[in-house]
Amino acid sequence: MGARNTRVSQSPLHSEIEALIWGMKCMRNLRQLTVTFATDCSQLVKMVSEPEERPAFASYLEDIKVLQSSFHSSELIHIPRTHNSRADSLARSARKQPCFVVHMDAELPVWFTESI
Repeated sequence: MGARNTRVSQSPLHSEIEALIWGMKCMRNLRQLTVTFATDCSQLVKMVSEPEERPAFASYLEDIKVLQSSFHSSELIHIPRTHNSRADSLARSARKQPCFVVHMDAELPVWFTESI
């Protein structure tokens, strides 16, 4: 389970793709070589599967392509927000933090457990 709040991005879609890249780097660094990334952003899934449709994101999509090659198996799936309330709550909690937050662990941080 991971959480990270970042600098303000150009758009919500930029935030989504930056979060995916961060998650991919974390899994690579943890030597997790068979992974499934899940998102409630259907635009992100479409963009990664059809990169030619979004030339403005070419550098991000190239980063994702390079990162994908470091896994034996990886996939990106869409999960509707209504079916993923826990992750949505985690994201909202991370955004409310007054300082930069990075969390990657099997255990939930205290501020998250208090927010659900």
